[in-house]
Amino acid sequence: MQVYSKPLGDAVKRARGEQNLTQSQVAEAANIDVRTVLNIENYKGNPKMEVLHPLVRVLKMDSREIFYPEILQDSAAIRRLRLMVTECSEEEAAALIPVIESVLSVIRSDKATQIK
Repeated sequence: MQVYSKPLGDAVKRARGEQNLTQSQVAEAANIDVRTVLNIENYKGNPKMEVLHPLVRVLKMDSREIFYPEILQDSAAIRRLRLMVTECSEEEAAALIPVIESVLSVIRSDKATQIK
């Protein structure tokens, strides 16, 4: 098994599960053979970029999960939030900053009040 096979297989399996997709649905959406998805999830094979690129995009994966599996220490909510932000335009991201700052301020002040 190649060094990258397990992180790749685990990341694909996890992303597919989070989206409640079957291997067949992923294969069809990525225009790849279902056996390829099966092999990747079973830590076999050596996918080419022509396979990996559409697979990562269809599953809306953070590709860092493949190459830096330690990122998985983040919760599913943090990963989802990170992905949502990276899909924003510059204008959308700029508009979200004050909203997020305000929400975090309220949440953190509530926590501080509860501790006292």
